[in-house]
This record gives sequence, structure tokens and C-alpha cells, in this order.
Amino acid sequence: MLQHTQYFRNGLDYRLGEQANFNDIKQTFGLRHISVGKWVTADESKIAANLVFDSLADLSQILNVPTELIGLRKTLNMLFGRGGQKGVQAHYSPSTRELALAKNAGAGALAHEFWHAFDHYIVAKAFEDRHSKYACASDLWLNDHLLKPHALNDKLSNLFKLVLLSEDGQSASEFVTNAIKVDKVQGSYYFSKPTELMARAFESSIESFGSLRNNYLVSGTTKSDQATRLIYPNVGHREQIMAAILDYFSLLGAAFERSSAQ
Repeated sequence: MLQHTQYFRNGLDYRLGEQANFNDIKQTFGLRHISVGKWVTADESKIAANLVFDSLADLSQILNVPTELIGLRKTLNMLFGRGGQKGVQAHYSPSTRELALAKNAGAGALAHEFWHAFDHYIVAKAFEDRHSKYACASDLWLNDHLLKPHALNDKLSNLFKLVLLSEDGQSASEFVTNAIKVDKVQGSYYFSKPTELMARAFESSIESFGSLRNNYLVSGTTKSDQATRLIYPNVGHREQIMAAILDYFSLLGAAFERSSAQ
């Protein structure tokens, strides 16, 4: 399927027309480890490497962060065509810090899964106390766990508040209440999980208001059907969220550059 699908993007030619490989991705984006499944052919690996490289480069450009930040200080592992879950296009595992992309179904999910990885990674950096190794920052924040006093954490808290709470901060946002309704109809608890809400807010804001378009990085959040409208923030909310995302990540990127230069 990879060989027969074109994914729209309008970002720069970071590779200058050269073929990328997964080792290039590991080095450029500061990943800890990358593993490719044994059923991925050589041709598929070449196509996938270019798609993933360009998508991660676009993501770093959109967020205004150094490319090396994407690997979360060499804690993030990536699997391509292996280690996924049946019927799931992409998956992040906190226990192994692995972001897995399905060979033929991972397109459009990379931004969503990056948020999950980041939400997990930032716990140890942002919060006062030690927490479960599986904890995510969005869950901890919503349950009133203390953030360390820092300008970055103030901006992270502002992002969580903007996505999850009403304008006065006294109740859930419309985005959250819609997700709760969907879960009630389906008899499940998935769409209204804080980490899933944040991942959908992150990816949809990037698709709607990011400075670049890349359908391998994110796609499917701008459909006009009712189901899509109920599980993603509305357009006006997305615009506000994107501004808060950039406010946070641009400061984080600057801090990362300073620490890397020392």
C-alpha cells in the first residue's frame, strides 16, 4: 500500500532530494532506538523512511523546536511495521517508550502519537512528586497534582486549561463534554480520557492551523461529519489551542537549545 499512496505535504525538501533511512531518522531527531519489522520490504522501508523523516521534520518546524527535541532527549523509541496492536494504525507504549506505526495504516497518526509520548515523558520534568512510570501529565494536571514552579510549566498548565476546561475554569470545555457524550453512547471510556483529549486537540490544531500541511503527519480531523465534529475541538477552539501549543513549545525549544549548548 505504501508504494501506491501519495501523501500531500508542502514543507521544505529537508533531504535535498536524497533518500533517507531509519538511521538518519534516529540521528537527526535524537531517538533512542528504531526497529523495522521483518515483513517490511526494502522498497517499503525506503518509502517509509522518507515519509517519517519529512513528517518529523515538519513537526519540528511547526512547533518551532530543534529536530533533536522530537526524540525527547533520546528516550523515545520508534517501531515501524512491528510492535503495534491489531487493528490499530499507531500506538504509544509507556512501559517501553515505543511509538509504533503500522506499515500500511500508520499514515496520519504520527502527531497524535507524538503527543502521547510527550505527555508521558514530561511528567518527570514538570511535576513535583514521583509518579507511576505509566502516568501522563494531562491526567496528573486534571487531578490537581502540583507542577514545579517554572515559566514552562505555567504555559503547559495554560494549554491543559484551554483544552480541558471552560473559559471560566469552573467546568469542562465543550470539547470534553462532547467526548463524554460519545463515550456514554458507546458504553466505553476512551474519547474522554485526558491523554486522548489532549492528543486529539494537538493533532487537530496542527492540521487546521499548523504552518505546514503533511497528511502523513496528521489527517482526518477536518472532516465535516457529525462523528468527527464531536470528537475534535471546533475550529475556533483549535485556533486558540494552536496558539497555546506554539507558546509552550517555542519556549521549550529555546530551553532545549540552551541546555544542549552547555
